[in-house]
Amino acid sequence: MNGVTDWTRSLTRRDFIARAAAIGATLAWARPGFAKAQAWRERRDLYPEGVASGDPEPDSVVLWTRRPFAAGKRGMLTVEVALDRDFRKLVATARARVFADSDWTCRALAAQLKPATIYWYRFVDDEGNGSRVGRTMTAPSLDDGRQVRFAFVSCQSVNEGKQNAWRRMVWEDVHAPAERQLNFVLHLGDFIYEVVEYPEEIAHRYDRTVYDIGRIPDGRKVGNFHVPTTLDGYRMVYRAHLADPDIQEARAWFPFVCIGDNHEFSWQGWQSTIKYDGRPEPAQPLRVAANQAWWEFIPSRVAKASGPGLDRFEPPKVQVAPILRVDADGLGDEPNNRIAIASMTAYRAMRFGKHAELIITDFHSYTMEDPLTRREAEAFSSRDFPELFPQEAAEILEAGRSYPGGAPDTIAFGDDQIANFRKAESFFTVLGRKQKAWLKGKLTSSKATWKIWAATNGTLDMRTDPQNLPAGLTAPWPGKGYATFGGGDFSAALTERGEIYDLVREAGIDGFVTVSGDRHSFWAGYAAKALPPARFDPVGVTFITGSISAPGLAEAMEHGLKGHPLRPLFAVEREGGRYEATVNLTLKRGVKSALEYARSGDIEAARRETNPDNAPHLEFVDMGGHGYAIVTADAERIASEFVCIPRPITSAPTPDGGPLRYRVVNSAARWQAGEKPRLAQSVIEGDVSLSI
Repeated sequence: MNGVTDWTRSLTRRDFIARAAAIGATLAWARPGFAKAQAWRERRDLYPEGVASGDPEPDSVVLWTRRPFAAGKRGMLTVEVALDRDFRKLVATARARVFADSDWTCRALAAQLKPATIYWYRFVDDEGNGSRVGRTMTAPSLDDGRQVRFAFVSCQSVNEGKQNAWRRMVWEDVHAPAERQLNFVLHLGDFIYEVVEYPEEIAHRYDRTVYDIGRIPDGRKVGNFHVPTTLDGYRMVYRAHLADPDIQEARAWFPFVCIGDNHEFSWQGWQSTIKYDGRPEPAQPLRVAANQAWWEFIPSRVAKASGPGLDRFEPPKVQVAPILRVDADGLGDEPNNRIAIASMTAYRAMRFGKHAELIITDFHSYTMEDPLTRREAEAFSSRDFPELFPQEAAEILEAGRSYPGGAPDTIAFGDDQIANFRKAESFFTVLGRKQKAWLKGKLTSSKATWKIWAATNGTLDMRTDPQNLPAGLTAPWPGKGYATFGGGDFSAALTERGEIYDLVREAGIDGFVTVSGDRHSFWAGYAAKALPPARFDPVGVTFITGSISAPGLAEAMEHGLKGHPLRPLFAVEREGGRYEATVNLTLKRGVKSALEYARSGDIEAARRETNPDNAPHLEFVDMGGHGYAIVTADAERIASEFVCIPRPITSAPTPDGGPLRYRVVNSAARWQAGEKPRLAQSVIEGDVSLSI
């Protein structure tokens, strides 16, 4: 639709100024007619991290750059916004300050724009030295019935891989017809990897080259990794990732909608706690530093505790203090912890026309420590059964005192009775009380055709059936039945996940869709509270995207478990050193299917060994997938297209990002509340026989 909707017309300049101030942005106000652009010459070297745009709305979008100045504590830039790439149709300009104490980053809110419109933007200093030109797009108006298309991505490591997926995405979008171009990119986290390897210490991990991305100032060494201990350390890691030309190109071409995951703070951390070598440590100032660096380098509309401020994050002062107890909602009940977490509130919702509401949650700021990653849970691990955790123990531990029928004192594991260390604790919450109430409110109030929950990390169960292993292959499985792949994401928060899914069913919410990342693998399936032998009752569809570049489980298993009798459940090596990811079959079809394929290489024979109760929630799984996913949503259907590239160990030599491994579309026609959704699958290209 053309023009500006009534709700946009009602917004005054004062409204926009308030909104710009709330996110720390200069206001670039669009005016009738075209202004004259100032003198400009491109100097990308002076804007080393490029440009970016974020959180598009129908009337506005946040613009970003970084321009270091050699002297002084501040500098001035002009931001220009135009309808054409040559800036002959200039619609908005503004003066924007940059400060050394914000690492010279700059944010501007381009406002009073038209919905669903492509704009071009650039920054220029007072000497006429300009940034590269960026392209962005506003969201459609709320009553716009057009199709919405967006990519969702996660997990980019410049230290251990190349970002060929970004090059492929940009190339395809540039060459696509206008109606097939993406409205935005949803980045689900691990935008950076704060764990940095130095090539002089470790030249390779798996088959990957460790690329030199610099040295973390005042870093801390943990094993083979170096991690930030200060704000300057996080800033260095962001700059290192944004030095990558393919990441820069993507940020200059698409508007981004971002949320952090774990690596934006600490790999195994939660709230304001870090954890190395199994030992939790309070790190309240580090959480604040991580939030500040994210805010400085990611253009968004997230709120900061310091309130309105045009240029700075203004971090609260906190101290390192022991967090000795948690409240009833799992939040560390210590003042510095609460202040650190509240320094930035990132969860938010965005509408894109009539058909898509994006509900974005934060899975790491409010989460409890995952019970399955605690030291006490190691008692349920067995060298005979690597990666596998008894499902019944996982259910008891995550539920705590809420376990149906009462929490037992001990949990059987083979001949042992292991103490239930969670017996008196609350159920495992990832969302926290306040965010969960907000999420429920958004789901029940949304009028969009598709309520798309951006859930950062995986919601689909990861399990298999070791109870069906043939006798004599290894020791008898000590669990009572199925095994999960342990904790680490939202699939381990069974009580809380079930609470959300019950709401969807009981409130009659239709069009419920979850998109996730973090697993470094592609998944398509159904949102269901439980699997057989419990009742399997899907309430929505779920998609998980592979990593942009970070290595995953399938790759790790090519280098692990050598000589172990259960290695065929994870990987099999064929002639010529070629590996196949039998773990896909283990997850989707069960252990007998994986063992048969490892033995015979006959996929049809392997499928005949399927356990139909193992994974009725899965239509697709590839534990070795890299690339991205594209969602297409309209009045009648939602689809997720998996675009999978070869393992990105070296940079692709071609402008299109290199060849594809496969392209697969999983789609669902619109269903009514109370009906079960149904996914249809179409393999566009490539071999996905182990994944379907």
